[in-house]
Amino acid sequence: MSKKILGSIELLIAAIIWGFAFVAQTSGAETIPTFTFNCLRSFIAVAFLALLCFGISLKKPDFLPKTRESRKGLIIGGVCCGVALFTATSFQQYGIGLYPSDAGASGRAGFITALYVVIVPCITALLLRRKVHGLIWLGGLIAVLGMYMICFSEGLGAVYLGDLMVLICSLCFCVQILLIDHFVAKNNGILLSTVQFLTMGVLSLIFMLIFERPSLSAIMQSLLPLLYLGIMSSGVAYTLQIVGQKNTEPAVASIIMSFESVFALIGGWLILGEKLSGTELIGCALVFVAIIVAQAPGFIKKK
Repeated sequence: MSKKILGSIELLIAAIIWGFAFVAQTSGAETIPTFTFNCLRSFIAVAFLALLCFGISLKKPDFLPKTRESRKGLIIGGVCCGVALFTATSFQQYGIGLYPSDAGASGRAGFITALYVVIVPCITALLLRRKVHGLIWLGGLIAVLGMYMICFSEGLGAVYLGDLMVLICSLCFCVQILLIDHFVAKNNGILLSTVQFLTMGVLSLIFMLIFERPSLSAIMQSLLPLLYLGIMSSGVAYTLQIVGQKNTEPAVASIIMSFESVFALIGGWLILGEKLSGTELIGCALVFVAIIVAQAPGFIKKK
């Protein structure tokens, strides 16, 4: 199996985990303030990743960076990615909490967040001066159409303040994706993810102490969503993103990760009992087609 295919599989698994995470985020937003929620999920992720790093270092003594220069590069990279992730998740979680109960928060947030599928190629081509294959642009447009059909199957309806917050979140995720593309080449993915979440946790803690008064009973009430988001969505999925992006172009990675909108829909169906309409099923198929189209340039080049 080639490194590109393996990277794509890792990103797809991350997208599946993130898709189900929208259900957990929507549930947690009902009882826990934004910064408290993100602080807890971040430190759960750090604890999980620290144990993972410790276990790996016992078997591979050279796992941890040895030189001062490599440690400095890891810290700088992790902090930059962590600041971008903190900003993105803060706007996302706050935006989800602003939606009224009948707005379909998981679906709307899933669609708007995944708009990075077209923003990342634009930044890559226009600002970074990288050539983006025409099929990747086509895949991005197909993905947007599919996500629209998934998340707004009954029409766009009203525009909420939460939509604006989540749109800002999508722009911040674009920055995070591009930062990871820059820093992952010279850093271990698991270590980079650990520093990233430590940064996000510290920043969330500072803002929590300034702006919020967390309730222990509310935290206990949302313990399961927090554990899922901390271990699976943060610890596992974001690490898979970093490892997978090491062998995947940012524009292609963004399309694969947009598959989270499909699994946000599936999560609502399985966990919340929401029904899938014909329009939503067509949308899922379109996002799947978009991923295949985005992978095509790699196979064309091989031939």
